[in-house]
Amino acid sequence: MVRATSTTMTTASLALWAALAATPALAEQPAACDWQPERAVTFVVPWGTGGGTDANARRLASLLEEQMGVPFNVVNRTGGNGVVGHTTLARGKPDGYTIGAATVEIDTMHWIGLTPLTYQDITPIALINRSSPGVLVQEDSPYDSLEALLDEARRNPGELTASGTAQGGIWHLALAGMLKAEGLAPDAIRWIPSQGAGPALKELMAGGVDVATPALAEARNLVEQGELKALAYMSDTPMEQMPEVPLTAETLESGWTLSAFVTVSGPGGLPDEIACAYEQAIETAVNSEDWAEFKRSRGTEVVFEDRHETAQTLAEADRQLGEVIEAIGLAQ
Repeated sequence: MVRATSTTMTTASLALWAALAATPALAEQPAACDWQPERAVTFVVPWGTGGGTDANARRLASLLEEQMGVPFNVVNRTGGNGVVGHTTLARGKPDGYTIGAATVEIDTMHWIGLTPLTYQDITPIALINRSSPGVLVQEDSPYDSLEALLDEARRNPGELTASGTAQGGIWHLALAGMLKAEGLAPDAIRWIPSQGAGPALKELMAGGVDVATPALAEARNLVEQGELKALAYMSDTPMEQMPEVPLTAETLESGWTLSAFVTVSGPGGLPDEIACAYEQAIETAVNSEDWAEFKRSRGTEVVFEDRHETAQTLAEADRQLGEVIEAIGLAQ
């Protein structure tokens, strides 16, 4: 009886598997996430060498080379405030041999009329870096809290000045968005354009502006050396290296937060199997001790979002930043 029952079950099992194999929907499904490149991959970076995006891309590319066994050649395609590189990435052939570092600017460029390109023209794979701005003043500034700074902006709108990047850049939008969220005019603190965080911090220390709002990580050394004060961090999570800096999510009634980010993305229309394979490889790299040490060396934290979370981040940031750009009159 036991042998007969066993034979019956085996026969039934074989019949079931035969039926499943003959089902078109299952037979046509590709193997998930097992794509592998067979030749060199181009890794597009829309910004110049030496910057944070470039550094993250180059370190990740080296880890992907080790995993996937082919060269990952980082190519900097600069120009047009990010338009050239993002366009190169979006219009690449969606065969897995072109990926790139799409940054938060994919959610701002189209709003200010630089390009019709949007986040919908790329295929998100993963988010690998976030940088939230700080609200920085001179060490001897009369403002000891963000509340005191905003009270001054309410009393005397347009008297205080700030810098951190170009007009309409992400750190300008961070400040303008915070002011708007708190019920002030977006220009209640006037923006003075700069060529980036470095020049803006120098201008702040020289007394040329009252406030600077670059990534807090970029000002960390100056704060620790007593050159500057950090009144706030535009985040809902403390910065690991500077946990004492107040969070805007907790101190502001609006709970305003904002971050710049770096994603790894592919051209529009990248097949799901390829995007999934890259997502898994990137997650492995980001969870490695090599990546953790790299992030520690730069004073930043390890972050990772999968392709679905990254798609949501891109969509939400596009909405949020679009509202700010319209509020400050830069929308085209």
